Amino acid sequence: MANVEHTTETPVVTPVNMEETHAEVVEHGATADAGLAASLGINAQLFVFQLINFTVVAVILWFLVLKPLTKTLAERKKMIDESIDNAKEIETNLALSEKEYQDKLKEAKGEANKVIEHAHTEAKQLGEDMKVKAKTEVEGIVAQAKKSIQSEKVQMMEEIRQESATLIVTALEKILNEKMDGNIDKKIIEDSLKNLKK
Repeated sequence: MANVEHTTETPVVTPVNMEETHAEVVEHGATADAGLAASLGINAQLFVFQLINFTVVAVILWFLVLKPLTKTLAERKKMIDESIDNAKEIETNLALSEKEYQDKLKEAKGEANKVIEHAHTEAKQLGEDMKVKAKTEVEGIVAQAKKSIQSEKVQMMEEIRQESATLIVTALEKILNEKMDGNIDKKIIEDSLKNLKK
């Protein structure tokens, strides 16, 4: 160490003295730091190297692992958010589709009910028309049958008259035992027929 004189006068510091003083302070500080680290059981030089190694490893990990991992996680988060948004949109679309389906189903049911009601009305009308037609046909058949019966009745009455006239003439001939002339025959026949009509 440099000799420092202790006098009552203020010491004069020269540039050479300053350098020496600075060297002493640095040496004393290093000794003090080494003494403090040694007292804690830490090798200061090894600690500095480990700190540098840790910093280098941390930087390498950051750039090679953590930064890509953070980027990947951010992309995954973005993908998940997009998937959630898509799922919500799909759910909304599904709800709208379900509503449209229910509306169309109601509309189809309404249309089906209208068709069924229309078919029921048409069937009822057709049934009524068929009844009227059948009634008309039956009435026509009955009228035809009545005409036919009337015609047959007239024809039978005519045949009965002719037969009756023949029977009356034959009976009269037998009774009178002689043949009557045409005028008498005719008169007797007409009287007999008048009696038959009554």
